[in-house]
Amino acid sequence: MKELMDPISSRLVLISLLFSLGFGDQLLSEMFGSLQSPNFPDPYPRETDLRWNVSVPDGFQIKLYFSHFDLEPSYLCEYDYVKVEAEGEVLALFCGREDSDTESVPSQQIITSPRNFLSLQFSSDFSNEERFSGFMAHYSAVDVDECSDQRDEDLLCDHFCHNYIGGYYCSCRYGYLLHSDNRTCRVECSGGVFRERSGVLSSVDFPSPYPKSSECSYRIEVDEGFTLRLQFDSNFDVEDHPDVSCPYDYVKIQAGSSEFGPFCGDRSPGTIETDSNVVNVQFNSDNSGENTGWKLMYTAIGSQCPVPEAPPNVLMNPVQSEYFFKDHVLFTCEPGYRLLQDGEFLDHLQINCQVDGSWSSRPPRCQKTDSRRKRRSLSTVLANHSLD
Repeated sequence: MKELMDPISSRLVLISLLFSLGFGDQLLSEMFGSLQSPNFPDPYPRETDLRWNVSVPDGFQIKLYFSHFDLEPSYLCEYDYVKVEAEGEVLALFCGREDSDTESVPSQQIITSPRNFLSLQFSSDFSNEERFSGFMAHYSAVDVDECSDQRDEDLLCDHFCHNYIGGYYCSCRYGYLLHSDNRTCRVECSGGVFRERSGVLSSVDFPSPYPKSSECSYRIEVDEGFTLRLQFDSNFDVEDHPDVSCPYDYVKIQAGSSEFGPFCGDRSPGTIETDSNVVNVQFNSDNSGENTGWKLMYTAIGSQCPVPEAPPNVLMNPVQSEYFFKDHVLFTCEPGYRLLQDGEFLDHLQINCQVDGSWSSRPPRCQKTDSRRKRRSLSTVLANHSLD
């Protein structure tokens, strides 16, 4: 009567049978571990085909090395072999014995997976001329330093990258905000109003690359009676597309009922004459590109007044070759004279260039102070004489 095997022995026999028949794949998901050929260190069975799939968490790679290797040698490993693969690529193909002169033996080689997964396949054919003890392999998860591994053309982080065990995070320079994608640095560049009669606007950091994933809105608003002239700098560089008009980044101008743009590429829009005293400049950028951006100078243009002619002994300030709406001129007299305007003596008089191109008043004239005093003295003498 045959003895009944205990449950543990039965399970070991079943596992050995499954290995020998080459059933199924094995999944290994610990942070480290080892794997070996069936029956190791005893000779491995014939006609075996096994695969181990090793998987570790995101943010890690897998390093694999062999502490023992002894397989049947063959040309191009066509008989028995160990194959290491990841993402459809063969990382290594080994066979032979460590003490033989062959390039197929792993020796002290360490194999590193591109990401967090690799598979190892062991295959033996139908016959072995000798007894081979197989292999023992070890793997471990190692942290990926994403920050040092990133390439310039595909940066993980716009500004600063910080590595930690199992991952990384991004941060931005002062004045920037981290976008919801957790890698792009954007700016808050809307809400400002420019009210000076001339000024300069530009993309953030111009002429360095402008921030990604930003929606910038600039408003220029000057007094009624002026129209705005925009002059773009010749250094203009906004991401474009060879077939579609400005699908990524663009500058757009809204002035009253007129719209200019969108503008992109490396050709400056040049000078834009608007018919409005209010202009909105919209600039949008997507999440890619390293373009340097744009700059424009704006000027408020008003109605032109004729250049005043100063009467004798009149001082005029400022003296300009041209005068426009909202310009003013201050008149005073040379020493020994006083301003006289409409029968009234003044210390000074200011006239303003008006929206219709006319001056608010005509230039005054200057009268000698001494002659006035003489007339006063004569009047006093005559008055006193009458009283006598």
